[in-house]
Amino acid sequence: MRRLRITITISKHLLEKTDKLIDHRKIRNRSHAIEYILSQHFQNRVEKAVILAGGKGTKLRPYTYEMPKSLLPIKGYPLLEYLIRNLKKNGISDIIISIGHLGKKIKEYFGAGEKFAVNIRYSEEDRPLQTGGALLKVKKMLDQEPFLVVYGDILSNFNFSDLIEFHREQNAVASIALTTIDHPAEFGQLTLHGRKLVHFYQKTNTSRVKSYLINCGIYLFEPQIFEYLPTGKTSFLLEDVIEKLIREKKVNGFVFEGQWFDVGDPKNYERAIKEFHLQSQK
Repeated sequence: MRRLRITITISKHLLEKTDKLIDHRKIRNRSHAIEYILSQHFQNRVEKAVILAGGKGTKLRPYTYEMPKSLLPIKGYPLLEYLIRNLKKNGISDIIISIGHLGKKIKEYFGAGEKFAVNIRYSEEDRPLQTGGALLKVKKMLDQEPFLVVYGDILSNFNFSDLIEFHREQNAVASIALTTIDHPAEFGQLTLHGRKLVHFYQKTNTSRVKSYLINCGIYLFEPQIFEYLPTGKTSFLLEDVIEKLIREKKVNGFVFEGQWFDVGDPKNYERAIKEFHLQSQK
């Protein structure tokens, strides 16, 4: 990241408070302390998140005959509630939820978001649009600022503020959260060169494991992402767009080491119930 030398005048009182941040580890010196304060002030420039929760959850039937998978309970709370509370914890209070199958039940539970101290709006699909089409549909609801996209069937203690900081320091259209797992064959696998993503293997099998880094279903996009979405299509996969952007070296990978569960089938749902640490959300 390029830095410029400047001269400033600051009150003695504020300077003394600034110097108290210096611990010679995380904050090395006075210049670093001032930069840290400014970065924290501007960190919440990313204030919007799009949650894609319109899938039918066919792998989770019979549970999803009567309930959208994003409302499936984990230790007494709906899956989607953990995500919304975590976004709020990280300063993201303007949330758009893309809904489809049994979406009315999601609206009934979360409403406009007052209960969770956030503002929630909804984008309703009258037919399946897939992940890319769902994002395209909310374009008019977004400003010309970076925004998050999160899949509504994941459960994690992800620190969105860290991703925002990482993305701001890079020069890319997109940043993707990655994590490592022991058995990556059922997920989209990715390879990194430095911080740049260089390959995205969307479909693999146990004999063709390419990487133990997988796609977390968490993205941070610049508004230019819409320039790369296909024209003339309303239903398409966001992953196909990401794969193209990776070939053009326009995507960075952010490696996440915390808890992460893809609640997309009965086996992973059961694992999330057993292993997710509730205290991580406090």
